[in-house]
Amino acid sequence: MKKKLRIGVLFGGRSGEHEISLISAASILKAIDRRKYDVVPIGISKAGQWLGPSASQALLAGGDAALPQLPAAAEIAPDATTLNQTIDVVFPVLHGTFGEDGTVQGLLELADIAYVGSGVLSSAAGMDKDVMKKLFAAAGLPQTPYLALLRSAWRTAPARCTRQIEAALAYPLFVKPANAGSSVGISKVHDRTELDAAMELAATYDRKIVVEQGVGGPDLKPRELEVAVLGNDAPEASVVGEIIPAAEFYDYEAKYHSDDSIPIIPARLTAAQRKQIRSMALAAYQACECSGLARVDFLLEPARRATRARQATPARIYVNELNTMPGFTSISMYPKLWKASGLPYKRLIDRLIQLALERHREKQETQYSRQ
Repeated sequence: MKKKLRIGVLFGGRSGEHEISLISAASILKAIDRRKYDVVPIGISKAGQWLGPSASQALLAGGDAALPQLPAAAEIAPDATTLNQTIDVVFPVLHGTFGEDGTVQGLLELADIAYVGSGVLSSAAGMDKDVMKKLFAAAGLPQTPYLALLRSAWRTAPARCTRQIEAALAYPLFVKPANAGSSVGISKVHDRTELDAAMELAATYDRKIVVEQGVGGPDLKPRELEVAVLGNDAPEASVVGEIIPAAEFYDYEAKYHSDDSIPIIPARLTAAQRKQIRSMALAAYQACECSGLARVDFLLEPARRATRARQATPARIYVNELNTMPGFTSISMYPKLWKASGLPYKRLIDRLIQLALERHREKQETQYSRQ
């Protein structure tokens, strides 16, 4: 009888997306094929403590509030160097900082453990919106104008930074922490009166702040489109989906605490637009040297009719950002896009595990010493 692969599902962590990670992990643990895999839940508390199986299950069931009731000494997970003797593949369902940013990936690389998703470089680049945008620009991908400012510069000279922003960009603006996901710390700024609060909010989540010019200007709302990408050296793109957010834009509340945001899969687009967006998704994925999976988000500025004051303009497509570990519940956009493309959730999990093993085997071909 063929030996089952032993899969460690790693979740929780120290980021602002801790709770989303628990939901993603619970969905994977429910759907994964137990006939093929022995599955080990590995939780990380908000304090950064790696947990054993029973504490991990308690974390999934009741969040961090359930952990103090457990005997801590017996509930520490083995370290990463021990894991490589007991786990074949780690599925790190960690969203945001200390999980999606290359830190855990580096730990797993040191321990020589196969893992799902992008490596250290692409995870770090996909987390840092400023670096990501520079890679997109190098690949010739169209983006909305933006600036990146350090928190120290803003707090030292806010008036100077405001002048710099207003000289380069037009309102409305989107102000974001450079390193955060799930729209944490993001604000839409309609004019100068809202800028200070938005900058301070973003500065609480990262030392670098990205300020983007809104697509469409003050009078034309863009459409929010998404593509799921899957693969290593020869990635594939899903159908294009659209989100109609319940809020003014697709913020944290609209993503996770509202039933009013409407997903449309596939998005209503022309054949030429679908082809262009899927091609751009693959180009963005490869620009960041991703592997395994990523979701690429786009903004579509609708065409404008001619007026006395303005000429007609065609619809324009802009790449917005890339997420190397998107939400992974069975109703998240990434799995839903693949389901609509003919790859259901359980088979998607299988494919990601296969890609992790494929990438790990390919790495074994690299020599790291002269002997």
